[in-house]
Amino acid sequence: MPRFVLPVGTRWFARVRVTAVDPVAVPAVAGECSHDVSHLCNLLTMAALRFSFGTMSSGKSTLALQIHHNLSATSTGMLCSMHDRAGAHVSSALGVSTPAVEVHPDLDFVALARNHQNAHGALDYLVCDEAQFYTDPQVEQLAEVVDELDVDVYAFGLLTDFRGKLFPGSARLLEIADERMELQVQVRCWCGQAATHNARLHDGVQVYDGDVVLIDDGSTAQVTYELRCRSHWISGESGPVADRFKAAG
Repeated sequence: MPRFVLPVGTRWFARVRVTAVDPVAVPAVAGECSHDVSHLCNLLTMAALRFSFGTMSSGKSTLALQIHHNLSATSTGMLCSMHDRAGAHVSSALGVSTPAVEVHPDLDFVALARNHQNAHGALDYLVCDEAQFYTDPQVEQLAEVVDELDVDVYAFGLLTDFRGKLFPGSARLLEIADERMELQVQVRCWCGQAATHNARLHDGVQVYDGDVVLIDDGSTAQVTYELRCRSHWISGESGPVADRFKAAG
């Protein structure tokens, strides 16, 4: 049986988790398999479409920036965002901001990736923030970038809008992503319960109708957002000390 070496530690590859304490053999993966070593190594290193989601202020943009920062040290990638308050940037609620490709509804991610490969010789990853705003075809293009160009894609976004309905981009990502992960940063409703919904308030009163895309850039002070548990999202009740958030972080 062929033996091959993996570095000590645990690393997530696309669809296979490999744990190597002894850097010698991985019989659980390779032993009873009829594939040769080269084919198995291809499986272990195949690209994947990963979707991380959470409520406002759960750290989505912060994690997107961290992943881009870490990966850019040893590989070539692109940072993308849509409807960010800072324009063509990914900006977090912590005040960190980095220039990014501004995604618009007509942008073709496959063409974007191919153009980057042709211009720079390689493209290893895409980090896509605010992916809830992407169109269905754009999400499917991200999957094509993974499958056809062998590029890792890390997508981040909200699941539901202020009406409690799935964003189309997030719904499609849930359907076709290789990996789905809910961010575990704790966010709380004013009552102390876990916050699961993003409420939109006009002059302090919760609303359930209106344009889905309404980015609060500070110019419309009467529009705020508040994290609420399901019960208080349904009732529309604000607490005596309600934290209102002007952006998703």
